[in-house]
Order: sequence, then structure tokens, then C-alpha cells
Amino acid sequence: MTHPDPAEAYVRLAHAIDAHEEGFVDGYGGPPGWADRTPTPPAELRERARRLLDDVQAVEPSERRAFLEAQVRAMLVTLDRLCGESRPYRDEVRGLFDIEPVGMTQEELDAALARVEAHLPGSGPLPARLEALRERVVVPRERILDLAQPILAELRARTRARLGLPDGEEFTIGLVNDRPWSGYNWPLGNLKSRIDINTDLPVLLTNLPDLMAHEGYPGHHTEHASKEARLVRDLGWREHSLQLLNTPECAVSEGIAMNALGAVMTGDEVRGWLTGDLAAQAGLDAAEVGAYLDAARAVEHLRAVNASAALMLHAEGRPEAEVLDFLQTYNLLTPERARQSLRFISNPTFRAYTFTYSAGQELVGDFLEVGGDGAFRRLLSEPLTPGRLHAEVAAGEDRARR
Repeated sequence: MTHPDPAEAYVRLAHAIDAHEEGFVDGYGGPPGWADRTPTPPAELRERARRLLDDVQAVEPSERRAFLEAQVRAMLVTLDRLCGESRPYRDEVRGLFDIEPVGMTQEELDAALARVEAHLPGSGPLPARLEALRERVVVPRERILDLAQPILAELRARTRARLGLPDGEEFTIGLVNDRPWSGYNWPLGNLKSRIDINTDLPVLLTNLPDLMAHEGYPGHHTEHASKEARLVRDLGWREHSLQLLNTPECAVSEGIAMNALGAVMTGDEVRGWLTGDLAAQAGLDAAEVGAYLDAARAVEHLRAVNASAALMLHAEGRPEAEVLDFLQTYNLLTPERARQSLRFISNPTFRAYTFTYSAGQELVGDFLEVGGDGAFRRLLSEPLTPGRLHAEVAAGEDRARR
């Protein structure tokens, strides 16, 4: 007995959900007729999702089936909410992303702050001292795109040489305001995307290589274009012409992007680039760039503070004022930057999303450690799920213990 290709049902269901929750569909480059946003009651969509979950059990090969099953299960979590059913915040995160919502313990927070204290000159409150260093590496808004171009050119050349790029891929880049995020990649289909950089807060030279790697090469743009070329064009798995928010693919995608710069440049290379050619092009003092990089390396140990803040806000019901104070204290943020972070974790679309950065980075990093030279290429070309990554990491660690 043959079964119909589930891609069309999957794509149509996603667009029907997007009609209720705009932004659920993050990008689409498939048949226009499938992008049907005809208003449909959430209860009816939930029944469609349950039938689709049954149908995908017959899909072969297993890697395609596992991806579709994980995605549809997450769609059901969103549909339950649209039907008026709530679940505890931690269960929501697990159901959407297939990752564990973990923050930082007080001991970890205090130890991380001690590391930062050791690398920040001067005295007084740590956020103010860190902001003083930030101010010395700010890129004027009118220079951001000029500086982004040589960074992207270098990253693109390295990505093509080390990981490969599909012919015809390209993206545009622009500046925006009044957004809850610092940068965003919008998949457009046909191997193309658009990158937006938010300038609500000052953009730092020291962040630009990582931001361009995260959103462009070899991060989001590279992943979407590579998967479109292999999975959609070569294999005909048209579900990958669609990118969805609040599904397990986001944890993998953000994990790829958080590890992207390290896939094509060593830390020493990045530092030399920033304190050398890029500092000169930006008209900044190389020693001040280096001083901020020293502090930023210590601050990396606080990368899961936003996750802790989200748990405080949504799982523990702490008031916003307390969460703002926590962000200023432990994420070393000025009040303005803390409000921007709170805006992100308070946004209905992104309230659970923050865990894809910290947990995704750790999961993909562990996979790269056990996976060897070809691991990053696999991430760019295979429909790997968080569950699959966890399993391969566990197997790799088990082999190492033997």
C-alpha cells in the first residue's frame, strides 16, 4: 500500500496555524498554492495535526520520518494552546523544542561573576564597568554595513572552502529598528534570504564577526540554502522548503548558528582579525578592542542568564521588576539593555525560544565534539533532530569511555 507524500499536508497545516499566530511560519519557498491561510478553527487544525502524526509513521527513510514526527508533535503543543489548553512553562519548552529548559544555579552565577570581575578594569558596579568597555568598540550606524561586507566576504570564502555552498545562494542585508532581537535571518526560498541587523542598541565591532557567522556564513543562511539544495531539490522532501518557529528544528538551527564562527575560524584568528584589520577599518584602538574581548570571554559563562530569567518570569511568576534587576545584575546589562532582553523573553512568540540558544549551543557543540570532521557538514545537510543529536552524543561518549 502506498501513502501520500506528507509534505503538502505539513506545509498547509503550518500556514493554517500561522493564520492564528502570525510569525509561526518563519520562511517558505515552496508551491504558492500550499501557503493556504484560510481561517480554520484551532480544534479542527488539531485534528488535522493528529491525523498527520499518524500518517508520518509510514514515511521512509527513518531520518525523514523522525524529523516530521518531531515537528508535528511540536505543532500540537501550539495548537493545544490555541485551543485554550495551558501547560506548565517547562513542559511547554520541552514540547516545542525537545530540549530541557535549564537555567543557571546560584553557584554558577556567582562563579561566572567572579571570572568577569577578574577581567574588568576599575571598580564599581560590573554592568557600568562593562558598558564603559562596550562604548569604546561601538560601530557608528552609518558604518555597520560597510564593515559587514569584508567580514561576510571572508566568512563566505572560508565556508565555501571548508563546508561547501550551493551555487546560486545569496542574501541581502539591512538595518532595522524596534525589534526584540539583535539580528534575524529571513529565509526567502530559492537559496536566498534576508538578514536584518537591529540598531535599537549600539552595535559593537567585536560582535560583528559572530553576528555575520550566526545569520549568514556558515549559520542560518548557509543551513537553509544547503538543506534546500539537498533535501528539497535533490531528494524532493518539500517539507524543508518551510521553516517554522517554536519547533525542534529551531533548537538545531540556533545551535548551528551559535557554533558557526568556530566552524570556520579559531578563537585566535578572530581575535587577530578584530584587533588588526577590522579595528583599523573601524577606526578603533586595537588595545581597547582587545580589552573588551578579554571581558567578553569571561561574560560567555553567563550565556544562560536569559534562560534563567525566562524561568523566573514564566515558570515562577516573578514580577518584571525583579527579572529586570536579575538581568542587570547577572547579565551585566544597563537598564536599557535589560529592558531589551526582557522584551524578547516576554514576547509571546519568543517566550520559550531563548532556550534554543543556550541549550542548542551546548547540544550542537557536544555533537561536533563527538562527530569528527564531517559533523558540521551533516548539520547543514541532514534533517537532524534534537533527539537524534542527543542519541549520537550519548553513543559517542559511551565509545570514549570504553
